Amino acid sequence: MRNTEIVRREGPERRRETLARLDRERDIWLSTSHPEHGPHQVPLWFRWDGRACWLCTGEASVTARNARAEPRVRLALPDTVDVVLVQGEAECFTARDVPPEAADGFAGKFGWDPREEEVPFLYLRVTPRTVRAWRGEHEQHGRVLMRDGAWVV
Repeated sequence: MRNTEIVRREGPERRRETLARLDRERDIWLSTSHPEHGPHQVPLWFRWDGRACWLCTGEASVTARNARAEPRVRLALPDTVDVVLVQGEAECFTARDVPPEAADGFAGKFGWDPREEEVPFLYLRVTPRTVRAWRGEHEQHGRVLMRDGAWVV
């Protein structure tokens, strides 16, 4: 029989587990918005480098257009039981301008290098300003792990 009870985690444990998930997960939802066209949400592959999330999208995509016009974005790991939400600003890098260690790390994680594609891709670096994480109602209090770019737990 599997135990389905969710045990409340204290802040330091929640932070450790959140960072571990950012390191191992493959997919993340990216929400962008454009002043004239409104919100847009898309799932993308991502790589956590220990300080920021790196994502990649077509240079001509709605996502790229939005991130250039309004860099404030939100990220969400795709799990409704173990929620991780990240808010930050997207910095955009063309394949020519992306730091090699970031692009190499992305290519190494996924076995795919957007720099080698015929269609141009844009790399997005999202450095967290706010991180929230919780499992269930009992972890709602204390769900903010990072505020204004600094870990609070």
